[in-house]
Order: sequence, then C-alpha cells, then structure tokens
Amino acid sequence: MRRLPLVLLAVVAAGCGATASVRHVPPPPPPHAKAKAKPPAPVVVTVVDGNTLRRVHGAVVEVGGRKARTDVGGVARILLRRHAAFVTEIHASGYLTRSLRLPFRTHPQSTVRVYRPALQWPMYGVGPSRTQAQTEIHLRPPFRILWSRGTGYLAEFPAVVSEGVAYIGNQRGVVQALAMSNGRVLWKRRTPNGKMASSPAVWGDRLVVHGMDGIVRVLARSNGRVLARFSVGSPIESSPIVRDGTDYFGAWNGRVYALDLRRMRLRWTFTSGCKLTSSAAIAGRTVYIGDYCGRLLALARTTGRERWAGAVNGRIYGTPAVAAGRVFVPSSDGGSLSAFSTRGRYLWRRYMGAYVYSSPAVWGGRVFVGAYDGVFYALSARSGRTLWTVGAGGAISGAAVVVDGVAYAGSFAHRIVGVDAASGRVVLDFPHGEYVPVSGDGGRLLLHGYSRLYAVAPR
Repeated sequence: MRRLPLVLLAVVAAGCGATASVRHVPPPPPPHAKAKAKPPAPVVVTVVDGNTLRRVHGAVVEVGGRKARTDVGGVARILLRRHAAFVTEIHASGYLTRSLRLPFRTHPQSTVRVYRPALQWPMYGVGPSRTQAQTEIHLRPPFRILWSRGTGYLAEFPAVVSEGVAYIGNQRGVVQALAMSNGRVLWKRRTPNGKMASSPAVWGDRLVVHGMDGIVRVLARSNGRVLARFSVGSPIESSPIVRDGTDYFGAWNGRVYALDLRRMRLRWTFTSGCKLTSSAAIAGRTVYIGDYCGRLLALARTTGRERWAGAVNGRIYGTPAVAAGRVFVPSSDGGSLSAFSTRGRYLWRRYMGAYVYSSPAVWGGRVFVGAYDGVFYALSARSGRTLWTVGAGGAISGAAVVVDGVAYAGSFAHRIVGVDAASGRVVLDFPHGEYVPVSGDGGRLLLHGYSRLYAVAPR
C-alpha cells in the first residue's frame, strides 16, 4: 500500500478540524483609486459699514466664482469645496467695491468693512469743485480725542482719507498712511528732495502726490511703493485733482498741466506766464485756477483752451471754490475775496484789509474765509455782505472748512475755532492748529496742529 506524503496528510487533517479559523485580509486598493471628495463646507463673511459699523444688508459677496447676498444681519454664507486664501469681492449699493484676499483655511469666518464714497475725504477741498465743505459727514462738537499722532514735521496741507486710512505729507517730503481706527502708522515713504506743500489725492487703489521737487508720484495705497513718476522741472504747490485718470495742476513755472496718469504723458499744457500756487477746481467741462498775475483762468478741461480770464486786485495764492454757478477766488496781497459767474461775469469783491491766503469754503449760500488780521469771515455768496465775524487770535493762512454746519479755521495762534455756520456762535476752541484745520471721514474728524493730527469724535 502506497503512503501519502506527510505534508499532504497534515494539510488534509487541518482542513477537517472544526475549531480552525482563517483571518480575512482585504486586497489593497487599486493604485489609482481616488479618495472620496469632501462635501462643500460654508465660509461666512460679515459685511459692515466701515464708518458706522452697522451691518450691510443685500451686499453681494463673491468668493472663488461663487456668490451670495448678505442677510439682514450682514452675513453671507458661501459653500466652498476647499478652504484656502481666496480673493473676495464685495459689491454693495452706495458703497465702494472692496476686493481683498481672505485666509479661509485658518479663518472661515471673516468680517469685511466697506465704505460709502460720500463719507470719505479723497482730495484737498473734499471734491473737484473745492468747496471745502463736507455735507454728508455728521459729526459736530463737543469732541473727545480718540488718538493723536505726530507727522514728523510741519504738515501745511491736510490729510486725505479713504476707506479707513489717512494719507498725509510733510515739509520734509515724507508721506505716511495712518489707520483711522487708532492712528497706527501703516507705511511711510520718504521722497528725496520732495518737500510737500500740498495734499495728496486718492485715485482708486493709488495715491497721487505732488512734490516741491517738481515730481508727480503715483504710489500704491497698500504699501506706499512708487509705481510711476513724472517731472515737470518746477516746484508744484498745487494739490492734485484727478478726473477720468487725468491730474490737473499748476506749477511755479507758470504752466497748467493735464497729466494722463495711466500713460504718464501730458494731455495738454497752458502757459499762464505767471507763478501758480493755486490748486485747480473743476466744475463741468471747465478747470478754474488762479495765478500770481491776479487772474482767474477758466480753461477747457479736454483741451486746455482758455475760455475766459477774470482779473482780481492782486496775486492769487489760494484755491478757487465753485458753487451754484459762482466762482469765489481770494487775493493774497490784494486783501480781498472776489466772485465771478462761471461764465466769467464779475459779481462782487469784498476787501478785508489784510492778506487773504486762505482758500474759501462755500456752504448754505455763504462763503467763509480767513485773513491775516486774524478775523474769520462769513459772507453772503450772492452779494459779499458780511454776515458775521469771529476772531481766531492770530493770522489765518489755511483754507476754511465746513463740516455738518460748522465752519472751521486754523490760526497762527495755534488754535482751531469752530463756528456755527448759520449763527456765528463759537462751538469749538481747540488749543492746537496752524493751517488747514479739519479733514476726516464718517467715523471721526482729524484736527490738524502744526505737526500733529488729533482724531476726534462727538462726546
């Protein structure tokens, strides 16, 4: 009889055992098998008004190609398959569009501030007509100081403010950006030989700066980096005014310029023949600017052609203001304020008997201007008749400013006076001031001392 091999007998015996067990090991996955996709998870964006901190209802929030509207609580929820740093755009009726990158991986819930353009102060004189009157901001004395910050040296012209940031230059050629919330310095840009005797201007995400070195600089608002520059070869004391991408200004060489900021090329120039320190004002299709020959020039905005010229009784240092079909222009050594129609007809002249370097403010049918005799004047815009006067304790050189029905003037007595524009009653006597007294936004005002800013809000 043949015997089976011992190994085969052992295997057969093991297969017959009732108590034996075999462990099941699953086969490995195919080498190219895909992981199961995670379901979309929401990110939450809350939109608030940057000045009032109120929630914004109905804003469109766009992230990664997906959109949602904010609810009554200002909240938008958007489903994203992956949480990463996405560019987020917010569009809300009556607000500036906001675009920023949000780190949703680490912060799936974010709050974004948006700002109403009507509550900003993007250029010297508030708007293109240079009325120096902010009619939409509603902040009145008495004030409390929220913070103060030195500007490093004399700041002769006021800060401009947009989207929670103030931008100001000083006479040592330093431009800086300050957070309106707490005065923190966000960035500084030193311009070699670029002494500043004007305010910058906000142009989209850029800042336009004029220097006494004759250079126009375009800076990135985010970090102050110089993006472009253009030299006119003569000191520029005019503050920039930008319309449709063109900067209009005058220079000491007696020329008026229209500079295309997108191409950094001149669109046109006009030769006055006399020194220009005045900033330009724009109303409709006309540019208004004064010169040291005592002429108010009215130039076509698109071509620079002279429409008309009106004579005053002395040099024009300050900036004309245009309102309700009238142009108001000061004369420094003429000691006067003159009014013309926007078509060039002479209307009236009011003599102060002292230098009028101050640029006028126009509000509510009244014109406000200061003089070197230390008197702050309110005049009838129609006739030039004096409505009230207030002493400022020292010579007034900077522009008058009106905010929420209060007219402000700064004086060389280091004071800022605030006067109820209708009644002439003094409502503020601030112990720091020098030139142009006030700018700000819908959340707080900036009072300007010689080399320091004070952020204030109503008590």
